Amino acid sequence: MHHFNINRRRFLKGATATLALSAIGASALDFIYPDKPLRVALIGTGWYGKSDLFRLIQVAPVKVIALCDVDKNMLQAAADMVRQRQVSHETPRLYTDYRKLLSENELDIVLIGTPDHWHALQTIAALESGANVYVQKPISVDVIEGEAMVAAARKYGKVVQVGTQRKSTPHLIDAKKNIVDAGLLGKVSHVEMCCYYHMRNNGNPPVQAVPDYFDYEMWTGPAPLRPYDGLPHVRWWRTFMEYGNGIMGDMCIHMFDTVRWMLQLGWPKRISSTGGIYVQKEGKSNIADTQSAIFEYEGLNCVWQHRTWGTPADPKYPWAFKLYGEKGTLTASTMSYDFIPADNGAPIHKDVVYEKEKYPEDLTEPAIELNAAPATRLHMLNFLGAIKNGGRPVADIEEGHISTASCILANISMQLGRPVVYNPQQRIITGDPAATALLQRPYRSPWQHPLV
Repeated sequence: MHHFNINRRRFLKGATATLALSAIGASALDFIYPDKPLRVALIGTGWYGKSDLFRLIQVAPVKVIALCDVDKNMLQAAADMVRQRQVSHETPRLYTDYRKLLSENELDIVLIGTPDHWHALQTIAALESGANVYVQKPISVDVIEGEAMVAAARKYGKVVQVGTQRKSTPHLIDAKKNIVDAGLLGKVSHVEMCCYYHMRNNGNPPVQAVPDYFDYEMWTGPAPLRPYDGLPHVRWWRTFMEYGNGIMGDMCIHMFDTVRWMLQLGWPKRISSTGGIYVQKEGKSNIADTQSAIFEYEGLNCVWQHRTWGTPADPKYPWAFKLYGEKGTLTASTMSYDFIPADNGAPIHKDVVYEKEKYPEDLTEPAIELNAAPATRLHMLNFLGAIKNGGRPVADIEEGHISTASCILANISMQLGRPVVYNPQQRIITGDPAATALLQRPYRSPWQHPLV
């Protein structure tokens, strides 16, 4: 148990130790540092897949058994990094087909970092194989995929943690506990959420030959097959509705999920949205560059706004949410929060927690989101605690589904030009057969859409 003690000391001395222990429960520690390393695989070895894996390696003794990617160059580069980062310095087995990876390895945990259009099939397959799953947000590209993922998690009795790690972000945990739950806002009767990042990759690259190291057919999978116009990695695939749900599915889900967690909100009673491509018409991108949405609750509207052009409404909070209460306002983002009381009392400000001294390897990791690293580590610890204790993690698949589906429903509302009311029991949009038909996207043959 010598290894346990070293790791335990390192864990407990961290700036976020108290928050971590309250978030995961101290009893999780004996699981987080078991005698036998947890067997882990990663499907999708791009930017965030690797980032999630390296955060897990930092907080628990794991053995990365296998990696999967349809880009052999990216796969090999990831394998080299994993060999350096994991304690055993072993090279994981490499796969280009996730089904082969799952059938040939016995795994405790599968991390999924593929593009959105793959999340449902890979999550369900990993659950069927007996693994617990950490899947990136948004969980799905359509509502029925999400319903099927929740059903599979319950059927196989496994833990599924969604990568909505704002719920494990130290300063946001602090805001929930010491501002919202402490009653400093009073009754909250309006919420605003926004993203003003210029992140819509609106280019016009030429159609070209698929390189021999990249399996474009498998990358596309169940999605429509677009003409190949360069590697889709990082920002390019997100600019197309074929693979995701635009800025709404990418960025609103984070803020909406955090607001729901802070205010203990379930499904919205009604969702409406308008928007489109108003400004950036010159490129191939087909996602909205401007969109507004209203998620309605009893006596409360949660309003979303994004623009991928122009200036942010509040330069200090370009991607954020504001909770308007009778006693004050809380503005929060991944970087900080500010509470301004209505009665001219003292404002409260908190900044993001970094852990650069504790995890110096963060500073040399390519493309790492330094502000998100402590949150993702806590999110992994919470995931491990749920596996150990048989409970639900903070970002359980059902919560991820409600947040994801709500954003998808906003897009359906924008497409149809009318509000939608989703009934999760019947899995229909009430009184609207045309809208209900949009809850499930057609899959490209031979892939079969998962059913509940």
